[in-house]
Amino acid sequence: MEKKSYAVAIDLGSSKAAVAVGGYDEAGLLDIAALSERPVEGMRAGRIENIELVSRAVKEAVTEVEDELFKINRRIANLGTINPDAAEEYDALKVRYDYLAGQLDDLDQARKSLAKINRVIDQRMKDDFIRTYETVDASFQEIFATLFPGGKANLSLVDPDDLENTGVEGTAQPKGKRIAKMMLLSGGEKSLTALALLFAVYRIRSTPFYILDEVEAALDDTNLRRLAAYIDSLREETQLIMITHQRRTMEMADTLFGVSMQGDGVTKVISQKLDQALKLAE
Repeated sequence: MEKKSYAVAIDLGSSKAAVAVGGYDEAGLLDIAALSERPVEGMRAGRIENIELVSRAVKEAVTEVEDELFKINRRIANLGTINPDAAEEYDALKVRYDYLAGQLDDLDQARKSLAKINRVIDQRMKDDFIRTYETVDASFQEIFATLFPGGKANLSLVDPDDLENTGVEGTAQPKGKRIAKMMLLSGGEKSLTALALLFAVYRIRSTPFYILDEVEAALDDTNLRRLAAYIDSLREETQLIMITHQRRTMEMADTLFGVSMQGDGVTKVISQKLDQALKLAE
């Protein structure tokens, strides 16, 4: 252990003398100055009869200084060896840190922008959904009342508070019937109800043509007549291609296309415009 020499200063100017201890290294440089300063009790001003009190105080001060020096030296030793390239490594890491911090800030700004866009899109989708739902519901009620005179139908949201995940339910009440569930409708009523909803959805955007495949197969004459009347009202707005075996449906068509099998077993596609056929028949 390296030896230290200490300078001791005693102030006897008052009845309570003060002892200050400072350490000096071998080169004569001050190591710790006035590290410990304490009053010495029991002394009289200008007298040194009680030199033992001063000596004891000095020893205690020196011990305190040595303990403090030991702690400081241990802290210095715990720092480890000095890295001469620490400054250069710090500069390199600082450049890397600044670059990554800039990239992270850009990502954070992009995340906030995307979140804002997402909120705007979600709100617009909700508004469009509500507007479309209300329009389809109104059209559904109108078309259903046309196909079922005196009947009522409407759409409802399963969970109005959660528009992103809600479902849509439909209810239909033909005139003179109390239907608790749609499954209790007859086959023809189910078909007309489904067609009413289909036509209501297609009203949202103009459709160049409809393709209907045997949609009236389960209808009786009364319901078929109502469907034919409604389809006839769509002539001014769109075109309809219907696959059917119903004579009444064929009679309301402008042009017929069919497949015929001749005697030799070869099928043949034929077409006929009904207006021209009527003229020839006359």
